[in-house]
Amino acid sequence: MAKLETDWSTDGIIARRDTYYAASQRAFVPYKTPLIFKRGERQYLWDEQDRKYLDLLGMNVCISVGHAHPAVTQAVEAQIRELQHCTTMFYHPVPAHFAEELAARMPKGQDWVVHFTNSGTEAVDLALIMAQSFTGNIDMLALRNAYHGATIGAQSLTGISGFRHNIPLLGGIHHIANPDPYRGIFGDDTEAYLAEIDRTIQFATPGRLAGLIVEPIQGYGGIIELPRGYLKAATRKVRDAGGILIVDEVQSGFGRTGDNFWGFEHHGVLPEVVVMAKGIGNGFPLGAVVARRDVADALAKKFFFNTYGASPMACAAGRAVLKVIDDEKLQQNARAVGAALKEVLDRLHQKYEIIGEVRAHGLMLAVELVTDRKSKTPATKETAEIFEKTRANGIVVSKSGANRNILRMVPPMCIKMEDVALVEDALDRSLAGY
Repeated sequence: MAKLETDWSTDGIIARRDTYYAASQRAFVPYKTPLIFKRGERQYLWDEQDRKYLDLLGMNVCISVGHAHPAVTQAVEAQIRELQHCTTMFYHPVPAHFAEELAARMPKGQDWVVHFTNSGTEAVDLALIMAQSFTGNIDMLALRNAYHGATIGAQSLTGISGFRHNIPLLGGIHHIANPDPYRGIFGDDTEAYLAEIDRTIQFATPGRLAGLIVEPIQGYGGIIELPRGYLKAATRKVRDAGGILIVDEVQSGFGRTGDNFWGFEHHGVLPEVVVMAKGIGNGFPLGAVVARRDVADALAKKFFFNTYGASPMACAAGRAVLKVIDDEKLQQNARAVGAALKEVLDRLHQKYEIIGEVRAHGLMLAVELVTDRKSKTPATKETAEIFEKTRANGIVVSKSGANRNILRMVPPMCIKMEDVALVEDALDRSLAGY
């Protein structure tokens, strides 16, 4: 078979995408001019002109252990040479091993089982179905400013208007105030946010819930971390109303926070359902719902099918990811390098008035940019300008948040201490004049 040709010319790439991509897929473009990537190695990327960048976004948090990691590549290559696909109606050992290994990463005290999906969005949809089927209730609580995905179910749970299409979404979803000490409606009054849960249950629901879904750290929303005590108290209220706790670890899981393997472990709660994706496969399409056995058993009479769910190739990548995290001590690295990067952001906070707040937990970091620190007016225009400069200065970050005024950094967990100075220099030059 003749080799398929690929046109790597800048104009050719842009023209084909603009001509053949649907509008819905063309819309997700962050920069004024397209950024085209040709190759990657660990925490670095090179564009089609061979310019080098430090990846502080991890391809939207998907690259956990590093671009083109040889252990992941080897695991997938070995599997693809044997069998490329095995549908879940037939048995294969690789997904079964991976399910066992994932369950072993969960906190003790529950009988965990795993359902593999193709993405985090699919996993969120399945978690919603599990909650409603298990409890027999319909109504769900979700947080404002949360992002859970783009399907009808996941989009309905998402609390940012920019990700909610102007169509009928699911009923029974109630968005409660997110406990954000910086910009939340109740400031840092955790008890006031908890009281809002009581009022929502009393006045907006039948009094019974299917559950609550939360990100321990809101990712796209701007690295907003739940305050201590909130999740434990909120979970108690939800369970008293017949519901369960679903934790979305799509961005915060797999050691990224440094202190624990899962973000929810910081809060002393044991959820019934955990949703995971992105870094689970280091870029391979893979997601999972890890649930308490009796909750998952609520779907025993009707199967939930994802065509490529439990793909042996993707699960081979997932098994390799877990091993690399351990072998290369990437969770510990996330804690150490994340702390050093936070020091950088704190120094820049002191230097530049436009930085309203610094947020950081391990390798989940962000700065919120404002035109005035007292009024906290979002610096949306200025953020767009600074964002373009970060690219010119050799780093890839994310422009995030409901007001698009947050620079978010979630790099591959293999980022090194020697990269920290580069980050400080690039951000310093990008913020100069603001």
